[in-house]
Order: sequence, then structure tokens, then C-alpha cells
Amino acid sequence: MTNHQRKLSLRVFLSAGVLTGVLISIPILSPSLLNAQAEPSHHSEEVAAPIILKGTVTDSSGKAAQDAIVHLVRAGSSDTLNAKTDVAGVFEFSSLKSGDYFVSAEKSGLRSPGTPVTVKPGEGVEKVDLILRDSKDIPPTTPTAKNPASDAMEFADNPNFTVAGVTDWTAVGGHGSDAILRTSENLARETITLKPEGSTHGTTSIVSDSSSAVEVEKELGAALANAPSSLEANRSLGEFYFHEGRYKDAISPLQTACRLDPANQADELDLAVALKEIGEFTQAHEHIQKLLADHETAEIHRLGGEVDEKLGDALGAVHEFEQAARLDASEQNYFEWGTELLVHRAVWQAQEVFSKGVEAYPNSSRMLAALGTALFAGARYDEAASRLCEASDLNPSDGEPYIFMGKVELAAPSPLPCIEQRLARFTKLQPSNSLANYFYAMAIWKRQEQPPDPRDMQQVEALLTNAVTLDSKCSDGLLQLGILSSSRNNLRKAVGFYSQAIQANPQLGEAHYRLGVAYDRLGEPAKAREEFQLHDEIEKSQAAAVEEQRREVKQFLVVLDGQQRTLPAH
Repeated sequence: MTNHQRKLSLRVFLSAGVLTGVLISIPILSPSLLNAQAEPSHHSEEVAAPIILKGTVTDSSGKAAQDAIVHLVRAGSSDTLNAKTDVAGVFEFSSLKSGDYFVSAEKSGLRSPGTPVTVKPGEGVEKVDLILRDSKDIPPTTPTAKNPASDAMEFADNPNFTVAGVTDWTAVGGHGSDAILRTSENLARETITLKPEGSTHGTTSIVSDSSSAVEVEKELGAALANAPSSLEANRSLGEFYFHEGRYKDAISPLQTACRLDPANQADELDLAVALKEIGEFTQAHEHIQKLLADHETAEIHRLGGEVDEKLGDALGAVHEFEQAARLDASEQNYFEWGTELLVHRAVWQAQEVFSKGVEAYPNSSRMLAALGTALFAGARYDEAASRLCEASDLNPSDGEPYIFMGKVELAAPSPLPCIEQRLARFTKLQPSNSLANYFYAMAIWKRQEQPPDPRDMQQVEALLTNAVTLDSKCSDGLLQLGILSSSRNNLRKAVGFYSQAIQANPQLGEAHYRLGVAYDRLGEPAKAREEFQLHDEIEKSQAAAVEEQRREVKQFLVVLDGQQRTLPAH
């Protein structure tokens, strides 16, 4: 077995593809690897474990809970470690830093109450035992726990946390593999783009159906030419351009209107929005500060948050979004505040804001989807799946929640409840949607045991074939058809699918890798070496791109009530 073949049994690759016009970047969890026996990597090194936390997970009858997911959260941080129990229900975390932690476990809808634990160097191995119970029997808060999420925030009161600073990406809180972390980060970014139901995109024209925009523009332009110092002429033309979405044209007349009538906040606000839309963020910020000095409104604070984020002031942005939500607890303001926390990895706090948002707006599909994303980021996989399924149930024809749950299902350590059923509905409602066929196929494949059910695998093959037929650029579907052919020892057919996947997306590193393995097994070592080299180059380039992207996103430093507010030096 070659070194590359050994690596194949250990790795979960990150694949990127353009499917039905949607750019996705998701970890492809190959079903053929789900039950593969891991071999020790020749690249690994022994790491000292000065502090170890061990324990067991059992059910209420005392039976060992195998494959339970154990979460370890450091107090005052969003950092989360994830471990899985062995056949005896035993788990272990090593190489820990000294301090206070919060440990809990979950499996198949069961959870353990959160347990606080303190680990210190030189005191041997810390041990903790967890007992799984029905989720509804677990109290929503644990008074003695040191978990950031244990003290539910009462929205009407002051928050029990403060975003007190930012740090660089090296402090990013993650869990599980890097592929899972990448999925979490990608979903957080996509959450920002979710629109409220019934929202309109773009601007609303003030021109009546019976009028011509060209004629109105000529009329307003002529009026301004005749009276360039007229407040009404400048305001009318500025408003016309603004509502037509012609923000650059709107700037000059709106600036004149603001100079002639500096007390008019409506003109000032339109000017700030127009400047933001054309990318003049510094000028927009100046006008927003002037507006806030005269009169605070939720709309102005929300706009301030958007501009601060564009200027790279994440700390200022989150404070603006929070203030907007407290002045007006609207669905939009909850959502903006929560997404800002989520993108900057304040995962537990984002969960709390979105939870409150769901309570206040239970029919908001995007709020449920955002909560699901935040729960996934905190390694609460089953709960994340439930919220995403609820989001899809609110409006079954909306494809966005299905896309989120498909990516979560691919990345999670094990199959998630309710998702496969919803993805089946997605395929039934939108049979011509390539993504619907692809995600449903992968959900069926993921739950297969060894050996897989032949009838299920026939369905998987049919769905993947549909996906690549509907979208010839469905590189992930072509990759999976190659994996399926390889599992059936049809290497020539696998080579064909891998080659098509690379043609659809030359940067699909896993396709190059698997093509190399296939060539190696077919006795074509020169072709194998070429593909392995391409894979290594792509993987290195993509890792550098992810690192750079993470450097651009600051992580929030969150201080909980009662903690010392001391920030590290930068």
C-alpha cells in the first residue's frame, strides 16, 4: 500500500463545486470511509498530555453509551472540543490547559446535564461521569455550571455577556475536524444572506406605472437646472435616484439638500445609505454619527453596524447591532445581532440571541435556520438538525433550509435525525434540482452500514446520476459516482467519473487524489504520481486561502458577568 493509499483511509476532504448556479464549499464525507478502520499516520507525533480529563457516559440504566458525542467548553470562551466514547462508554481529552470547563454529552436525542470541572497541572487525571437523559428532562439552565450558554439571556434586561474585544483567527473556537470547522464558517457566512420571508430585493421605484422614469428624470433634472439652489429640486431628484437604486447619481443632490436643511434626518439617512451602497464607508460613517448625535433610532444603529463591519470595526458593529435590537426588538434586528456574533465565533452568545429571536418570531424560517447554524457551530448536532427541519417545515417550498441541512448532514460525525426525511421531501418537491438529488443521495449513503443495503445503493446511484444529468458542473456528484464505482471494483468507470469531476472543477483536490489511487491500482504509476502532485498543490493552496480568510475575520472576546474584564495585549 502506497503512502497516498494509507492517507486515503484516514482523511475527510474538503470539496468545492458549483452546483445549479450555487457556489458551495462543503466537506465531502465519503460514505465508503465511514466504517473504514483508521491506520496510524506516519506523519503523526507523540504529544505530551500534561493535563487529562477522562470519564464515562452511560444511559439511565447504567449501560455504557458507545459513540456518544462529548463536548468540552472552556469557561469564558466559545472554544469547543469534541470527543466520541468507545465501546465501554469511555472518553478522554488530553493536552488541556488548566482552568474551568463545562462538559456534556449527547446521543440520539438524549443529553446529559452539563457538569463543571476544574483541571489543574500536577494533580493527575481528572475524571467525570455523565448520564444521558431525555432532553426534555434536562433543565434549560444549570446553576452551578460554568458554561457560557447556561445562563439564558433575558432580552429585556441587560445582557449577561459583553463583547469586550477581538483577537486574531488563531483563537478561533472549533470542534472536530478542520472540515467541520470550515463547514461551520461557510454556513455562518451564508446565514448573513438569508432573507426574511416576503422580502423584496432591490429598491422600490417611486415612479408610477403610468409614468416613464426617463420622463420623470428629465423633468426633475430641468427643475434643478432652473433652480440649482432649490431645496425641493435637489431633494426630489436625490430621492428619485435613491429609490431607483442609482445611488451614485443620488449623492450630489442629497448632499446639497442636507447642506440646505441640516436638520432633516430623512435626507441625511438617505445620503448615508447611498454612500454605503457605493462603498464610501468612511463618509457614510460620518453621517451616521451625526444622525446618532441628534436622535438615536434602531434603523440608524443597524446601518451603523453594517458600515462598521465594512470598515473592519467588528467590535463597533456588534455594539451597534445590539443597541438596534434593544431599541426595536424586530425580527431583523435580532437576526443582524445574532449573525454578527456568529460570524465572529461568539457561538454560545449567538445561540442565545437566535433562541430569543425564535421565541419572539416562531414563524421566521431564517431565524430557525440561523439558530441551527449556531447550534452546529457549538457541536450540538442533533439540536441543529431539529431546528433546520423546523425551518423547512414552515415553508417546504423554500430551498434554503434544505441546503443548510444537507451541508450539516455531510459534515456531522454521524447521521442526524429528521434530515433524511426532509431531503426526500426536497427531492419530491423539486425533482429537477441537482442539489436536492445530491444531498438526498448522500444522506441515504451516510447511514449505510457494512455491507451496505444493495437497494439503498441503487437509489443512491440513481439520485447521483440525476444530479449530474441535471447539472453537468455537479463535480461533487461526479466524485461520489467515482467513489461508488471504485467500491464495486470498477476502476475504469471510476477513472471516467473522477476525470469528469476534475473537468467540472479543476480545484477539486479529492478527485485528483482518488484518480491517482485508481491509476496506481491499474498499474499506471506515472499518471498516479501526476495526480498526487496536483492534489498536494491544490490542498496547499486551499489551506493557505482558508488561513488568509480566517485572518480577515476577527474573533470576539466575550466577558461574562462576574468575570474580570482584562484583555490581552495586541
